[in-house]
Amino acid sequence: MNNSYLIQILLPKEKGDGRPVSQRWFEDFLEELSGNFGGATSFVRAPGHGLWRSGEESLGDNIAVIEVMAAKLAPEFWRSLRDRLERELSQEEIVIRAQEIIVL
Repeated sequence: MNNSYLIQILLPKEKGDGRPVSQRWFEDFLEELSGNFGGATSFVRAPGHGLWRSGEESLGDNIAVIEVMAAKLAPEFWRSLRDRLERELSQEEIVIRAQEIIVL
């Protein structure tokens, strides 16, 4: 039995300038990932809420999560995608994380 990876992409629901990311953008991105990996799952309609400290100030945002299962990790692909998403969404940092899946 081969292990695979669950890739999670944490995306803001608003761009860096405060404008909302359109539902169409999320749909197109999900379609792109589905085409590349044979499937993807989005958690866009029930966003998570992030909160962090920057100096004395508390900052927050709403995030959507996109998940993809991949047979190989391919870090170069994900770094390139992260760079593209940071540009498209005007973000300082987009988090893409992976964890190994062990099928039981």
